[in-house]
Amino acid sequence: MKWQGREQSSNVEDRRSDGGAPGGGGFGGGLGGGGFGNGGGIRIPVGRSGGLGGIGLIIVVVLICWALGINPMSLLDGSGSYSGGGSTIGSSTSRPSADAGQDELVSFVGVVAKETENLWGDVFTKNGRTYTPPKIVIFSNQTQSGCGIASADSGPFYCPDDRKVYIDLSFYDQLRRQFGAPGDFAQAYVIAHEVGHHVQNLLGVLPEFNAKRQSMSRDAANAYSVRIELQADCYAGVWANYVGQENILDNGDINEALNAAQQIGDDTLQRQMGGAVQPRNFTHGTSAQRQKWFAQGYKAGNPGQCDTFSGSV
Repeated sequence: MKWQGREQSSNVEDRRSDGGAPGGGGFGGGLGGGGFGNGGGIRIPVGRSGGLGGIGLIIVVVLICWALGINPMSLLDGSGSYSGGGSTIGSSTSRPSADAGQDELVSFVGVVAKETENLWGDVFTKNGRTYTPPKIVIFSNQTQSGCGIASADSGPFYCPDDRKVYIDLSFYDQLRRQFGAPGDFAQAYVIAHEVGHHVQNLLGVLPEFNAKRQSMSRDAANAYSVRIELQADCYAGVWANYVGQENILDNGDINEALNAAQQIGDDTLQRQMGGAVQPRNFTHGTSAQRQKWFAQGYKAGNPGQCDTFSGSV
């Protein structure tokens, strides 16, 4: 990805020198549903998407993952997640890595965040709305979030209570080494996915899911969560299409993102953990599903084509 020298977002909050936050807590996973119609229109309920009261009680993705025996690092989503292992596909120039220095990674995150702001700002404006971007919080070890204590063990996530994406940059090293998903665009995919959950939150679908899950069985809630996560993957694909039009993609970038989606699918993660594949415990979707919906968003370039709630996924 040709990211160097490009404008960075002013919405990056660097907490690496804070030394971590004491105590422990739960994580609010940013989960959301369909917001864009087939024609690209946004279906937004009347009123502000803020003031969502109990949204802090939204699916505590990390705790659910532990309870279900799923690796919480599959939490690549802004409250969604995926994980897996695999080989590098394609090549990319100017590829930042944890070994290359975290300051470079911070700059990289800032550029990716700015590109998401450009995309979603345009989409919301075309639909008569104003896009308010999330803050991207970069931390080391642990920090306080609106959904509890964020730690390096949780993986990247989106907190709808404070509308911030949290990421410990050491995760990128784990993504490369443990999950076999190296490359700058694999890293960008993670951020774009989390921002996708923020978009879902702004569309008012997170509180809708919150309300529905109160009367859902665990299996039904997991199935709903999968559709939410796959939509965030599709939104990440839409973003990939956008940066492609900006002529900042390198050869192999899209393959890097597809490889990351492959390596962090629920089925791949369960196999990696040495257990049997249990579809009823999926919360983010299979490797094939994650690849399918990222590719769908990338090919369409239209969030209106990201309806994961109609029919099969």
